Amino acid sequence: MRSALFRSLAALLAAGGATLIPAAAVAAPTPSPGATPVNRAGTSFLTATPISAGQPVRVDASIGDHLYWAFSATAGQVHEITATVTFPKGRSGASTWTVDVFDGLRRRQACTAGAQTPTVDAKASTVSLGCTLREVRPWAEPWSADPLPGTYVIRLSVIDLPEPDLGAPVDVDLLAGAVADHGASADDGELAAPLVPNTKAGTVLNAVPVADPEADDDAGSLADWLPDLGSRWVWTGIGGVLAAVAGVVGFAMTRRPRRR
Repeated sequence: MRSALFRSLAALLAAGGATLIPAAAVAAPTPSPGATPVNRAGTSFLTATPISAGQPVRVDASIGDHLYWAFSATAGQVHEITATVTFPKGRSGASTWTVDVFDGLRRRQACTAGAQTPTVDAKASTVSLGCTLREVRPWAEPWSADPLPGTYVIRLSVIDLPEPDLGAPVDVDLLAGAVADHGASADDGELAAPLVPNTKAGTVLNAVPVADPEADDDAGSLADWLPDLGSRWVWTGIGGVLAAVAGVVGFAMTRRPRRR
């Protein structure tokens, strides 16, 4: 009886493991067929180069540059970012690289898998980085940092290296793709609008502003020389009147009567 029970439990565990392993495994992103490679990168959040999921990126950069790309994500998707940096020969020491992902509110998103901050020695010719994001939710509480639909920004940079290696040329290959798409979930909520960073905060005025001629005509009037009647002037006047009245009343009460 006991051996039969153990065999049943072993069979159940084996079946459960066979069911869970494929679900937990996440395939690496692959380039989309016919996608045009991107050969440039932005230098800040505002100038991040837009890319599509599955669009390969290959750029020439220098060690010490901060490289930015932006892609869109919808609810139910799981994205993975992979990057490879190829070094020149003759580096002087080890270096540490990092790939960070931010949402439309510039909140840094956590990675569930991948070598997000690897360190390589001076003899290594390449370094591989990776970051698997959490599933994008259709809505979330305002205080949470859950990934929401919208634009995500990728930043690739080096955070520790010997100073002589700064500025050396490198080749960067990057790919961001959706490795899973679970579709709309059963959450009873939906984001009103995707989280998109504001890249048009204002405009620069290059022309000299023209003065209004009517304003110049009124500039010499007497009203311009008088102070504005604010609360300070009102209370100052009231205080002066009360002080004068108090002085007169005090003098009348304390003065000596005249003798005839």
